[in-house]
Amino acid sequence: MEQTERFSALTTETRNPRTTEVDLLPAEDIVRLMNEEDATVPGAVKAALPAVAGIARAAAASFARGRRLIYMGAGTSGRLGVLDAAECGPTFGVPVGAPDGTVIGLIAGGPSAMFKAVEGAEDSPELGEADLRSLNLSDRDTVVGIAASGRTPYVIGGLTYARAVGAVTGAVSCVPDAKISALADFAAEAVTGPEALTGSTRLKAGSAQKMMLNMISTAAFILSGKTYGNLMADVQITNEKLADRARRIVASAAECSGDEAAALLEASGRSPKTAIVMGLCGIGREEAEALLSQTAGHIRRAVKLGRTE
Repeated sequence: MEQTERFSALTTETRNPRTTEVDLLPAEDIVRLMNEEDATVPGAVKAALPAVAGIARAAAASFARGRRLIYMGAGTSGRLGVLDAAECGPTFGVPVGAPDGTVIGLIAGGPSAMFKAVEGAEDSPELGEADLRSLNLSDRDTVVGIAASGRTPYVIGGLTYARAVGAVTGAVSCVPDAKISALADFAAEAVTGPEALTGSTRLKAGSAQKMMLNMISTAAFILSGKTYGNLMADVQITNEKLADRARRIVASAAECSGDEAAALLEASGRSPKTAIVMGLCGIGREEAEALLSQTAGHIRRAVKLGRTE
């Protein structure tokens, strides 16, 4: 009874008075109500932005030290962490996944839990610690625990261990005064309230968590020099669509024609970043790569240095 009462007190688990008769409605009204509920999510996330920014800064500092951003969660929260980690690869040109990826997503129960719940995995704080131990966690890593309820034992175990190691810790939750917040250097609480479908935190809570994770990784990589303005300068050219995107990125950044951008990309070894510096400084590949190396990969700094030499 005590555990049931603890869960029922969570705002993510209470009934939403606006949708108590949703099963009597036509599809148009069901989705309208859901849309109206979803419209409250950005406001909830806004309240958490200072903590989100803090996590992003910490992650960027970890990247600068050659270390990692590690997400961990269970169920929907874990899947969202794995998703954000996976998408950092093609977007920012970094290795992802355990054990050596720049961004890693851990889900209670392991990779198979992405598709099928692993019974009891999220209830084990020991498993959260073990998963981080397997990554040889250090005080230069950043660990972000994700739990809509703010109390998942797997996440609590992981964050407790991360703090003991000295890693920077972040917490992403959707309830006030979350338990995982007490274990975090930066606690992002986006209080999304009752779901349209009671307890289904893949809805508003899931949307809020995805927004915050998107912000954390994107801001961290912007701070790390992975972009030029709002251009994905480190995009990986792995298919025809991305090849065209890279050409347009170089053309826009280097202020040249599409044909000139294509030539720069070819000469750069298909590196948009290098191609941009080559185009803006009027230099060859080796010089551009040397400038980027000297400026930790920041294009603006490399261009400024190249134009003053």
